[in-house]
Amino acid sequence: MKIVIMGAGAVGSHLAKMLRAEGNDVIVLDNDEARISRLAAETDVQAIKGNPASTKVLSEAGVARCDLFIAVYPSALQETNIVGSLLAKHLGAAKVIARINDEEYLSEENRKLFNELGIEFLFYPERIAAEEIFAQLKRTSSSETMDFAKGKLQISVFKLGEESPLLDITLGEFTSQLSAEQREGFRIIAISRAGATIIPGPDTVFQYNDLVFTFSRKEGVQLLVKYFGQETLSVSKVMIIGGNAIAAMLARKLVAQNIGVKVIEIDRERSIKFSQRVPEEVQVVNGDGRDSDFLFEEGINGYDAFVALTGGDETNMLSCVVAKKLGIPRTVAEVENTEYIRLAEEMGVDCVINKKLITAANIFRFTLGGKARFVKYMRGTNAEVVEYTVGEGSSVTRKPLKDIKFPTGAIVGGVIRGEEALIAVGSTQLQSGDRVAIFALPETMKAIDKLFR
Repeated sequence: MKIVIMGAGAVGSHLAKMLRAEGNDVIVLDNDEARISRLAAETDVQAIKGNPASTKVLSEAGVARCDLFIAVYPSALQETNIVGSLLAKHLGAAKVIARINDEEYLSEENRKLFNELGIEFLFYPERIAAEEIFAQLKRTSSSETMDFAKGKLQISVFKLGEESPLLDITLGEFTSQLSAEQREGFRIIAISRAGATIIPGPDTVFQYNDLVFTFSRKEGVQLLVKYFGQETLSVSKVMIIGGNAIAAMLARKLVAQNIGVKVIEIDRERSIKFSQRVPEEVQVVNGDGRDSDFLFEEGINGYDAFVALTGGDETNMLSCVVAKKLGIPRTVAEVENTEYIRLAEEMGVDCVINKKLITAANIFRFTLGGKARFVKYMRGTNAEVVEYTVGEGSSVTRKPLKDIKFPTGAIVGGVIRGEEALIAVGSTQLQSGDRVAIFALPETMKAIDKLFR
């Protein structure tokens, strides 16, 4: 696939590297010499310096022949993204998607308008991040989950702590303790350990600090909570540090669910402006969220969750560590340096949010076949979860799963068939119209895509 990316900032560069690693022909446009030089030094994508809103530059980049055009200039330059996208579509780009920084553009009316103009998809990374955090705060047990079919099927990530009854036993020993009915309720599909992703077999031994990925039906969740040694948690009060766009959107969503919110912002002027952007139910306090004495004075021990969104990775990570020591059950940190994600997890942060990764996952599905509904990055691993709809006559319907040559590093976890949720096993045979959830390492994506075409 030929892909042109407009913007070599953090999101654009990450996308370029990821899409190039998938074997795509990637060209990146930017008028900033430093960004272009840095990207050229880090990857073999073609980097072109020039005005991205120039028809001449766009034509030279081959936009007229590209399969996908992605406009991801920094959020401060929203207009550049929109103008560049409209020009790219006019010049002949097959699909066009653009980054924006205004929630108003995401209304149904405006989405329809931009679709009519030729922009297939608008995305706002900060809103995606806010929605992701909100979803995690609403969960009752695992550090990360994703729902299919309104919760009938769930993908969950559990971290094995010292209290887990699974420590030092094998997967086979664990499943042998279960009844046939219990085994039909969930499936363990992967383990992330010390940066490596393991597709477990019967002899795989669970170890302390493992991140265990599971597919489960709704009724199987409580059994997983029992065995993974995690307590059920209900969030009714949330403390947020950092008064930015993500915090504002998250606060509004939480208040709408009658969840108490306190936001701490270190800059006095920003805290005043922030208070004007959120409902009056949100408490906004000017202070230093890194100061444990200050947090204690603000009653942190009475909160169920702590979310660090200051814009500084180190501050966010350390603040979450402090919050944990002060008794907060659940912590969330925005960490934009991908090299820090593993460190944050090792430090005990329950959920790590990275705008580049969640945005890339939203965009990545546009490089796959039309049967791919969405792609979601799962923390603690470089794998993605992809949902496919099985087409009429697809090759995956001809044999049971055990007889289909799925690539190593990919596993079918669950199937939604009409109103029924199924945990996939070797004898499962897919049918036309099934929605299939697949856990897959990046190098397997193209092979999987071919199977579903």
